[in-house]
Amino acid sequence: MSGNKIFVDTNILLYFLKGDQEVIEMLTGREIVISFITELELLAFPKVSLNSEKIIMGMLSNCTIIDIDKEIKALCIELRKNFKLKLPDALIAATSLKLNLPLITADKEFGKVDLLEVILYKI
Repeated sequence: MSGNKIFVDTNILLYFLKGDQEVIEMLTGREIVISFITELELLAFPKVSLNSEKIIMGMLSNCTIIDIDKEIKALCIELRKNFKLKLPDALIAATSLKLNLPLITADKEFGKVDLLEVILYKI
């Protein structure tokens, strides 16, 4: 991976929070960019303890969070139609495409989007 800026899927941040050493090394020293969907997914887990929420909020404060805009909406619609992605995945993929950043994920579903540069993390 070249460059300092990376676009990260929710599952990668979950591995980071669980202390996965390989993911920690992959993210250390990089500018982490995420979709607002990832922010929502991380904070909306049922029964998240107050301590866990504080840890998540601390991690998110070190990320650049991209909100939805007209271009992301249009790309999301096309990705849903053409690749039958779930809505959250289509929004994440659309954001990655708009920013022209590779998507780091453990979700193989993103691999079917031939327009997207995917770095698949294998557990």
